[in-house]
Amino acid sequence: MNKAIIGKKLGMTQIFSADGKVIPVTVVEAGPCPVVQIKTKERDGYEAIKVGFEKVDEKALNKPEAGLFKKLGIEPCKVLKEFRVDDLKAFNEKDVITVETFAAGDKVDVVGYTKGHGFSGVIKRWNQHRLMATHGVGPVHREVGSMGANSSPSRVFKNKHMPGQYGNERVTIQNLEVVKVDAARNVLLIKGAIPGPKGGIVTVTNTVK
Repeated sequence: MNKAIIGKKLGMTQIFSADGKVIPVTVVEAGPCPVVQIKTKERDGYEAIKVGFEKVDEKALNKPEAGLFKKLGIEPCKVLKEFRVDDLKAFNEKDVITVETFAAGDKVDVVGYTKGHGFSGVIKRWNQHRLMATHGVGPVHREVGSMGANSSPSRVFKNKHMPGQYGNERVTIQNLEVVKVDAARNVLLIKGAIPGPKGGIVTVTNTVK
């Protein structure tokens, strides 16, 4: 990995190519992201860069984070993420990563967290049918239904679709294309959909495939 940035999903729109084709794109406000720490193998056991995004009041930080920004003399950031990079020497503390790192036509991987739905039933979570709306069924018609035979195997199989936590999981979409880079607005236009709600934090890196 040699290109990486943190951004915020603003929503989807469409643009037109030179030959008049409609291209659906996701608008991502990416950067500017200051490099706040360089992780080295000698000191930390691995090599990576720690990058910040989105300004925040110092009161919202804990003491170690506030001390880190105070030592560097840069404005505190709300989001901090680490990236493993191929060439650690290409980065220095206080360097600022901008959208100009990317160019139109680049292939990228986008990582985000899907919209959380909390504890959900099987109809919402797994798209199952309601039970029959007849006599003898109920009083609940949206429940999971039969768990299986009680004589054999006398247990519920693993991975059976049941109610539970739905959403708020880390999802990676690979090999998407950067359609346009707007350096004046710190915006990337990425072809297709990416995970997460509007306003969700995402990371954009050059693709591994």
